[in-house]
Amino acid sequence: MIELLTKALECRAALLDGEHTAALRLFNGFNEGLPGFAADVYGSALVLHNHANPPWRLEEAARQALEFYRERLPWLTAGLLKTRHSPDPEQRRGELLFGAQLPERVRENGVWYSVDLRLNQDAGFYLDTRGLRAWLKASAGGLNVLNTFAYTGSLGAACLAGGASRVLQLDLNRAFLEQAKRTSALNGFAVRKGDFVTADFFVYAAHLRRAGELFDLALLDPPFFSTTRGGRVDLLGENERLINKIRPLVRDGGRLVAVNNALFLPGRAYMEALEGLCASGYLAIEELIPVPEDICGYPATRAGSPPADPAPFNHSTKIAVLRVRRK
Repeated sequence: MIELLTKALECRAALLDGEHTAALRLFNGFNEGLPGFAADVYGSALVLHNHANPPWRLEEAARQALEFYRERLPWLTAGLLKTRHSPDPEQRRGELLFGAQLPERVRENGVWYSVDLRLNQDAGFYLDTRGLRAWLKASAGGLNVLNTFAYTGSLGAACLAGGASRVLQLDLNRAFLEQAKRTSALNGFAVRKGDFVTADFFVYAAHLRRAGELFDLALLDPPFFSTTRGGRVDLLGENERLINKIRPLVRDGGRLVAVNNALFLPGRAYMEALEGLCASGYLAIEELIPVPEDICGYPATRAGSPPADPAPFNHSTKIAVLRVRRK
């Protein structure tokens, strides 16, 4: 195991900034030889993830990883272990292994993001969409943006950092949107109450459509599965329905970014679903945005194969930019 961690850390050395404000994946065991285990760094905090079921299968791996990273990265000030299948919700959100205080912000591509590493069973800031945030910062200048399933608002913040004229952040969870507000405040963006909407996606999308609202850019990055009174999200079988819900809210010539993170959905199947939607002529696939190598693993570190082939995407987080045409 130590050999795997060493090789992975060597490949990522250039991503570690001297100020210790970056967020990246140090080791992805799913792709790098130890399925069920992952290690991240958020600023000066180490975050270990035990996805094993039952958890005891990777307890020794977590112990060894903790010792390894504390020796190799002596600047770490705190460590957290998230045990995905623990019966204790506090352990799912994270058990503090060392240190007294976790970092409350990270910096990426010149943008500050507020983080609460124990807010949820993940770390609240998705590393696999770093490339998408870079694309949004470069592409959102002057645009009116709708960020659905906004979670903690990192995609919306990237748009604001790129000069978007407005970003409407929509999520069902108020606590997540409070995190999004803190990110805006960190960067000096205006925090307007009406731009942070706590509502059901299906209900609010229908409201926006009735109101005739149109956006230059819409972001669709839903959870893998969820149900509400308004509808159901199922990224394995109902991609088209979600996209068709949001497409009418995009102006003619605007863009829709669709993200699907279903691990067991082959990339080819997702592409076929998108191509089927495009057959009408009202959508066109413009580009695919790759996931960073620290998430995917490097040529020197990759081992095994994913549960489903993500090609033509490079990871199970499949990101497509669609151009919209209206009647």
